[in-house]
Amino acid sequence: MKILHLCLGNFYIDNYSYQENMLPKFHKKMGLDVEIIASLLSYDEDGNHCYLDKSGSYINEYGIPVTRLKFKKNIFNKRLRRFQGFYEALSKSKPDIIFIHNCQFLDIKEVVKYVKLNPDVKIYVDNHADFSNSARNILSRTILHKIFWRKCAQQIEPYTTKFYGVLPARIDFLKKLYKLPAERIELLLMGADDDKVQETKDPHVRKEIREKHNIKEDDFLIVTGGKIDKFKKQTLLLMEAVKEIDDDKVKLIVFGSVINELKESIRELSDGEKIQYIGWLDSDDCYKYFAAADLGVFPGRHSVLWEQAVGTGLPCIFKYLEGTTHVDVGGSCIFLYNDSKEEIKEKIELLIIDKELYKKMKSITGEEGMKKFSYYQIAKESIGL
Repeated sequence: MKILHLCLGNFYIDNYSYQENMLPKFHKKMGLDVEIIASLLSYDEDGNHCYLDKSGSYINEYGIPVTRLKFKKNIFNKRLRRFQGFYEALSKSKPDIIFIHNCQFLDIKEVVKYVKLNPDVKIYVDNHADFSNSARNILSRTILHKIFWRKCAQQIEPYTTKFYGVLPARIDFLKKLYKLPAERIELLLMGADDDKVQETKDPHVRKEIREKHNIKEDDFLIVTGGKIDKFKKQTLLLMEAVKEIDDDKVKLIVFGSVINELKESIRELSDGEKIQYIGWLDSDDCYKYFAAADLGVFPGRHSVLWEQAVGTGLPCIFKYLEGTTHVDVGGSCIFLYNDSKEEIKEKIELLIIDKELYKKMKSITGEEGMKKFSYYQIAKESIGL
C-alpha cells in the first residue's frame, strides 16, 4: 500500500523530529510504501524559516523519496502556496492514501481533482494551527484563514476520511475557524520517536551527558529547550528562578536557538556551572538530554519538545495553556499558571523538597508516558489501523 505525505501547507525540514518527519518514518517501518512531496520552506541552522535553493527529488535519512516543489512565479503564489508541477508529481506517485499535513495551500484543489478521478484513494488531513500561533491579527484571521484557508479545508472535506487536530486547541481551530463538522475531527497526538527513546535507556547516555557538562550524579538537573523568542521569553524567568534557588546541587541546561534581542540576556544569566546555555541541539540529541535530566521545565508556549520529554519518561513542569493539558498522563506533570519567576522557583523547590511527589511523577511518566506518546502507535492510528 502506497502512502503519500503532502507537506505543502507549511515547512518540511530534513533530519528533524517533527510530526512531518516521524509519521513517514514509522509508516515505512510498518511496511508501507512511503513518499513525501514538500515545499521548499525549511529552517536554517538558527531555527529560522528559510527557503531551500534547489527543487527536485532525493532520498531522505529514512530511505523515503522526497520531492521538493518550487512555488509558481510571483509573490502571491508563494504566500498562497501554489506549486510548479504539483499535479504531475501527484499523478506519478499513484498513492492509495494521501496524508495532508496542514490543508492551508491553494493547490489543494489539485488533490480534489485527483481524488475525483481516483475515488478509492483515502485522505487524512491534520492541522497544526491554533489561536496562539495563527490568526493572531485581523488580516490573518479575517482574510487568510476565514476566506482562503477555510475554502481549502471545505474543498477537501467531502473527500476526507478524518481531520486531525494535533492538540485539543487545534481541534477547536478546525471547528471554529474552518467550520468543519465536529464528527469528522479527532485528536492525533504528536509524540516521541520510539527508537530514540529506546536508545536513551542505556545508562551510559545519562552518564555521558552529565560528565560532558560537569553535572554530578547526585545533582538535580533541570533541562529546557526550543526556540527562545518573543513568545518564549519565560525561559529567562526560569533561568532567574534557578539562579535564586539556594542549592548548589540544582543545575539547569538550556538548549535551543535565541533571537538576537535576547542573546545578551541569555549570556548574562549563563554562568557555565549552575546555569548552562549550550545552543541548538540536533533533534536526536534532545532525547539524550531528557534522559540525563531529573526534570523538564517548559514555561512558555507549547512545542513538540513537551511530548518528547514526557515520552522519554521525564517528569515535567509546563505552562498551563488551554487545550494542551493532554501532556499530563495521570499526574506526570504540574503546571504553571503565572508568568512569574516566583511561581517557577516555588514549583521546582516543591519537587526537590517533596520527594514522594517527585517519585510518584517519575513513576507515572516512566510507565505511561511512552505508551501514550509512542510515534509507532500514533502512526498506526493516523491511518485508522
